[in-house]
Amino acid sequence: MKVVIVLAILLTLSIIFFKYKKDKNLNKLFITLATFGAIIGLSIVGNLTRSIMPLFIAHEILILIAWGALLFMYVFKNKYCWWWFVSPLLTIGLFLVLEFLGGSAHDLT
Repeated sequence: MKVVIVLAILLTLSIIFFKYKKDKNLNKLFITLATFGAIIGLSIVGNLTRSIMPLFIAHEILILIAWGALLFMYVFKNKYCWWWFVSPLLTIGLFLVLEFLGGSAHDLT
């Protein structure tokens, strides 16, 4: 599974750089790379939601939607839909609210 994830990341980066070679739009390249880095960062931070499995699955689905929106909506159609890219923040925020209200259930005392 880890190999598939690494290959998907490399494929995405190669598509981004191929579109840059074709369009020569440096601004779009920087925006795309920054957004892709943010999506990867959100997927790493989203691992803290793993203790609530339905929330974790929702987070992973939103990560895949954000990744797809980056490729299809921005790279190929030049339409930047920012709400798709920040949608994984909803699951992280919901997890933090639930942990604040219910506690972590990992009391060491």
